[in-house]
Amino acid sequence: MIGLLQRVSEAAVRVDGQTVGAIGPGLMVLVCAEKGDTEREADLLLTKLLGYRVFSDEAGKMNRSVTDTGGGLLLVPQFTLAADTKSGTRPSFSPAAAPEDGRRLFEHVVRQARERHGIVETGVFGADMKVSLINDGPVTFWLRIDPVGAAR
Repeated sequence: MIGLLQRVSEAAVRVDGQTVGAIGPGLMVLVCAEKGDTEREADLLLTKLLGYRVFSDEAGKMNRSVTDTGGGLLLVPQFTLAADTKSGTRPSFSPAAAPEDGRRLFEHVVRQARERHGIVETGVFGADMKVSLINDGPVTFWLRIDPVGAAR
């Protein structure tokens, strides 16, 4: 599983001109399932992103997580994070999970996030989304949880 975390002042997702998810300060996370990923990887990714220390403490050091700050969490499905860009000028998406697996794992992450965190908003799997955000910092981290036994 891949999560691209961005610390934001605000972020929103629109589908067909309607806002489907929006947060104030917090994390906007682009989420991608790859072949071989299961609920195990999804759970590990969620645990890591909820605890990842990207917010400043009183001393100005990145020592606080989104859980510590009570900030919003905007989860946006994005299979293109799995793109293989090693050759040519067109990406291959063969590393991405099949759509039905990607949807199942994204929905799993959302359910688990809602059980564990106060403010959780989402994009829409498979939709043409318009994502807007103000990246605070900018602060962006790419997290990846490999499946057990994977050689990536």
